[in-house]
Amino acid sequence: MLFRSSQLLAVLMMFAGPYGLLAEEKAASQPQAEFSKQDLDYFTSTVEPVLVQHCYGCHGNGKDKGGLNIYTREALLKGGESGAAVNFDDISASPLIEAINYASYEMPPSGKMPVERIEILTEWIRRGAPMVQRTDVQQAHHGEPEVNDETKAHWSFQRVHRPDVPKVAASDWVKTPVDAFILKRLADNGLVPSPRASRETLVRRLYYDLLGLPPTPQQVKAFVENDSPNAYRELVDELLDSPHYGEHWARYWLDVVRYAESNSFERDNPKPFVWRYRDYVIRSFNEDRPYDEFLIQQLAGDELENVTADSIIATGFYRLGAWDDEPADPMQARFDELDDIVTTTTQGFLGLTMNCCRCHNHKLDPIPTGDYYRLLAFFNNTERYGIRGDDTVYQKSVRSIATPEELTAFAEEKTQYEARVAELRTQLDEVENQIREQLVGGEKDDFQADSVRLRIIKKYVGKYLSQEEFDAYAQRRKEWTDLRNQPPKSADQALCITESGPNAPPTFIQVRGNPNVQGDEVQPGFPEVLGFEDPVITAAASGQSSGRRTALARWITSPENPLTARVMVNRVWQGHFGRGIVRSSNNFGLQGDAPTHPELLDWLASEFMENGWSVKQLHRTILLSNTYQMSSTSNTKSLEQDPENNLFWRFDPRRLRAEEIRDSILAVNGSLNLDSMFGPSIYPVIPAEVLAGQSRPGAGWGNSSPEDRNRRSVYIHIKRSLTVPLLASFDVADTDFTCPVRFATTQPTQALGMLNSTFLNEEAEAFSKFLKEQAGDKIDAQVAVALERVTQRKPTQQEIDWGLKLIGDLQSEHKQSPELALKNFCLLALNLNEFIYLD
Repeated sequence: MLFRSSQLLAVLMMFAGPYGLLAEEKAASQPQAEFSKQDLDYFTSTVEPVLVQHCYGCHGNGKDKGGLNIYTREALLKGGESGAAVNFDDISASPLIEAINYASYEMPPSGKMPVERIEILTEWIRRGAPMVQRTDVQQAHHGEPEVNDETKAHWSFQRVHRPDVPKVAASDWVKTPVDAFILKRLADNGLVPSPRASRETLVRRLYYDLLGLPPTPQQVKAFVENDSPNAYRELVDELLDSPHYGEHWARYWLDVVRYAESNSFERDNPKPFVWRYRDYVIRSFNEDRPYDEFLIQQLAGDELENVTADSIIATGFYRLGAWDDEPADPMQARFDELDDIVTTTTQGFLGLTMNCCRCHNHKLDPIPTGDYYRLLAFFNNTERYGIRGDDTVYQKSVRSIATPEELTAFAEEKTQYEARVAELRTQLDEVENQIREQLVGGEKDDFQADSVRLRIIKKYVGKYLSQEEFDAYAQRRKEWTDLRNQPPKSADQALCITESGPNAPPTFIQVRGNPNVQGDEVQPGFPEVLGFEDPVITAAASGQSSGRRTALARWITSPENPLTARVMVNRVWQGHFGRGIVRSSNNFGLQGDAPTHPELLDWLASEFMENGWSVKQLHRTILLSNTYQMSSTSNTKSLEQDPENNLFWRFDPRRLRAEEIRDSILAVNGSLNLDSMFGPSIYPVIPAEVLAGQSRPGAGWGNSSPEDRNRRSVYIHIKRSLTVPLLASFDVADTDFTCPVRFATTQPTQALGMLNSTFLNEEAEAFSKFLKEQAGDKIDAQVAVALERVTQRKPTQQEIDWGLKLIGDLQSEHKQSPELALKNFCLLALNLNEFIYLD
């Protein structure tokens, strides 16, 4: 089992071998010998560079994870919490030497060191662990980290500076600077990159990574047979220009901002017009909206000098969280919602877990409680979300985004509509009043219901009114009913944020997070550890808002902010490689994972900002590299030395995300509706048994047309209390919190759903019909087409024969009809690992 460094040495230093206390005594009793200049030079020139790269991050100056510090010889001999790390009587049995050999525990946990480095450390201990005398020893801090020079020096709190691109020997492998950074680390560790992936693999990889869709056989063929030296670059540009690029990459962002379309809690009612935010994100990626502008619009789009429909829609970001419409403690609910905004903003945009400071100082990062409430103060003037029939509350969450011309046209249409409805009502009343006077008994009572009046009046044709009068009445009633059911569409509206006015209320620290127990008042400000001055805040020009959120947005998107560009670059890298350069993509704090390639991260962040915060250009930089184009081919040395692929010596295969699986099923059987983009969300069919699990079974789940149900998964209505079963099985994002990375679990409901669900069986049947249309009645041709569509490559003859044998066996042994056997073969094809895994 692989241990993280924080766990490893805590376990390692409690090592209870035969030399436990005795080893400690022997090590501690070693005299402080006068080491030769040769030994000290050996430490300085040969040993310490290894310790710096592999050990000092956790056990260097002022650091003692697991109780172990190795910055001085005295600390090394003292050892960790339960004993020494070295045993001079039996060097090979030293816990430290065993750990770096992966003989018992595994250190460093990021991957086994090369043999030559292990030998360097072994020789060092063999020489008696010579070390230079230290004059800069820092004490390890325990308890809450403080804001001081040491914590301010944390890598992610430093301004981004462009590093030099390293010079490497195998320069012919370097296509972009990305490759130089990767190759340098590989060479330093005695590893080499995997060979380039095949063209069939690359075209499939690019289509899924940029569009989230499989390429068609024709698209694969066109790329594979394109012998132009620019073919790959041209394909990258073509896919980045596709409207379906935005549909795919928007989903990554929607995970980060906990996008959902309902409020949670018992009723879990829908959020009005929330889908406009989803469409805004899709358009933003397609248009390559600069990332700094993208963030500013979401944080403060309503406070900008030039407010647009997009900037209003973007502030729907604030309304995406859960909302309790009947809170037992309204003030507590209010600050729970503000905490959700602080959490999503700081983790999603900055990679800081500031929500940990709501009740006390951060236990792992140098962020005091006061910093949390200083940040919360930027949001404290916002109006609480609420939609429950109260027009005043409604207006605080929904506002018009129509142009003046659209508003004028709507007002005119509404006036004409209301006049015609009133005219028809008057004409209907004249007839109904005439008949009402003639009615007696129960029929007079029934006549009070508008829905039965036409039927009752019809009984009196020829007695109280003529057939001609009745026909005219019936025609007017139909027109009146149709108008009532189809009023003019309101001018466009959007879910958005509003503030209480230009003057924000005071913000206080809440003692232990209790809003009813106020501490000191605080002013808006930034985390002290980052070293920024307090903001200068000017109320919004509209006079309706404090301007605080604009100040926050400008700080977050400042090139001087050390976090924002790094965090986004890391997310894009994660989208292409399955994990970030920093694995903990929402946590860049002291206890987050350190970057495996810090210089590469900073180079990419610098490029990102200098290229106008262009996400598409960032894609190109990554995708055109040889690093991205490597195959997933393994080799024994690399796998043993770097089993987690921290050095990126190969491309890691990944399972498709939940939406990619559903979209791919519809794509390969020809059902996917790619023409319909944007607009209100869709409702796939959910089994009655699943709907029955709601507190109000079936409530809030519509019934879309078959055409709409075949749209891409990004358009599915996201109801917090009801998830589409297929998506739930394949680890769709949890919408209650910001989701930095999805799990890729393997569990029984996945196989059960892929084999037995109504959806999969219906789509398998649609696939079988599609095969007959494409391949005619020849079974071998049908099998070949099916396999080519699900694998995006030409199947081998043996694979075709296996398919034919299965169909034959289903008919002969299981007495299935040819139609059913073909359908079940299609079901099998949709369950192939090669279909749902990307190489």
